[in-house]
Amino acid sequence: MAPMPAEKPETRPYHHGDLRSALLAAAERTLRDKGSASLSLRELARDLGVSHAAPGRHFKDKQALLNALALVGYDRMAEALEAADEPGLPLQDRLTVLARTYLGFAIDNAELLELMYARKHEPDAAEQMAAAIDRTVGALERAVAAAQQHGEIVDGDPEQLTLVVGTALHGLASLAVTGKFTTEAAMATVSGLVHHLMYGLKPR
Repeated sequence: MAPMPAEKPETRPYHHGDLRSALLAAAERTLRDKGSASLSLRELARDLGVSHAAPGRHFKDKQALLNALALVGYDRMAEALEAADEPGLPLQDRLTVLARTYLGFAIDNAELLELMYARKHEPDAAEQMAAAIDRTVGALERAVAAAQQHGEIVDGDPEQLTLVVGTALHGLASLAVTGKFTTEAAMATVSGLVHHLMYGLKPR
């Protein structure tokens, strides 16, 4: 009886259509479900059914993958802010719209937002990160600068005033993400928060 032919070892394809996008989508799912510590290029390759070497064509290592994922987050946030922004509105109304948009993004993408802030000073992607951050923080800063030109708020460095606004919004988002507020309560708080940012806490 002739010997049975030896089974060939299982092989995985090297190519996968748009592998870069597939890797980023899979990485984001892992980030949401398990956190960044669980991300592994080898595991992502296995999940996508490609060879363990295939992701190397797009990301040299896990750090490069994390940088790219953070940039995806910044692009997504910028698109949301740009779509929501209404430059013709008075500042209080304009900031309220932008604040609610940011808050919604932060609540829906808590793990991604944490990664975005963690990677924003990453030396290997500093130039790309700076441009991505400008599209997001820049939306608030442009609103502040325009309001100064219209005499709606005090003079001063728009960057510093934007920092005050951004800190307040991120603080509210953090409270919502950690369960201190429900999403509905956080959203309902936005208009009051913007009002106090505009007019302060001193009695008038």
